[in-house]
Amino acid sequence: MNNFWLCRKLWSYLYWTPAIVFLSDHFFHVKTITGRSMQPTLNPDSSQWRDVALFSKFAVREAQEYGRGDIVTIRSPENPKYVLIKRIIAMEGDIVKTLPPYPDLEATVPQGHVWIEGQESMPLIGKCPPGDEHFLSDDSNRFGPVSKGLIESKLLMIIWPPQRFGSVNVKANPTKGLSLNDEQRRELSRHARVQISASSFSSGQ
Repeated sequence: MNNFWLCRKLWSYLYWTPAIVFLSDHFFHVKTITGRSMQPTLNPDSSQWRDVALFSKFAVREAQEYGRGDIVTIRSPENPKYVLIKRIIAMEGDIVKTLPPYPDLEATVPQGHVWIEGQESMPLIGKCPPGDEHFLSDDSNRFGPVSKGLIESKLLMIIWPPQRFGSVNVKANPTKGLSLNDEQRRELSRHARVQISASSFSSGQ
């Protein structure tokens, strides 16, 4: 009886394995977020758990539905063994007011590239970054614009811990209230540093 139950269980796993592998390779994958470069959006100090998030490969590879403000996984241009989780702040043709340690004050994002940053590399509006916190993130301020071909997936939602379940995108809209938290201040700072290319309006980026 036990052998029969084990065989059924094994067959069930084998039956669903190809479908799971296919979905993981082409549509979705789940990642545990490590590090603090995307705080407070991901892994905030207020949570005792690491965030576990659902990412869409389909949105990047097939639909190409990503743009400014989206959080993506991207293969490191410096070391392809590592995958980074960063936010896209500028698309091709945009002009970015850079942050240290980038050598130039401004950078134009070339064709087929994006500009990515970690949350902590973005100073708050009206505040100076304390110490060297804005250097914690390995992002475009360190290695410049990144090829779109290195983007692997787009963040859809946090699935763990339960109290953080749901979407994480924060849009700062001062017309809806005068009180902004630090995350929303960073959102406004990000917009203030990017001059959007005129061609982006027609392409819907």
